[in-house]
Amino acid sequence: MRFFGLKSCDTCRKALKALAAAGHSPQVIDVRADGVSEADRTAIIAQFGDAAINRASTTWRGLSDTEKAAETADLLAAHPTLMKRPVIEVDGAWTLGWKADVQAKYLGD
Repeated sequence: MRFFGLKSCDTCRKALKALAAAGHSPQVIDVRADGVSEADRTAIIAQFGDAAINRASTTWRGLSDTEKAAETADLLAAHPTLMKRPVIEVDGAWTLGWKADVQAKYLGD
């Protein structure tokens, strides 16, 4: 299990705590500190498309209209913190966010 998130993200911290309590020990990739490889970025965009961008983020609000019009791949390459979080990958299967459906998948609720 690979967990893409931010150390400073409350949702990511909650998700990691819940995953640990459920017996998971994910490999944590901090998108700001560690970055996201081109292969992973491509897989995330292939799976989620434009939904991979967090348009409610502080980073998004700080972009110019020209920057916001860029392709999803270019945006995530230039600003990895724009990625909606967490993104979790297990054996090639990807999930985005930490809503009830994702929690049920990993926590068995």
